[in-house]
Amino acid sequence: MTTYTQAAEFAQTWGLVYFFLIFLAVLVYACWPSNGKRFDEAARVPLRED
Repeated sequence: MTTYTQAAEFAQTWGLVYFFLIFLAVLVYACWPSNGKRFDEAARVPLRED
């Protein structure tokens, strides 16, 4: 059982780090100034009358 416990601890610890880094990358991407125009355009898509 020790192997399972070690694997579970490894997955929990490094999984948290992995997902936190992914979260930071998405946050930086979303807040990057050059992406603002793209997001503004995407926000107006539902309001367009084609």
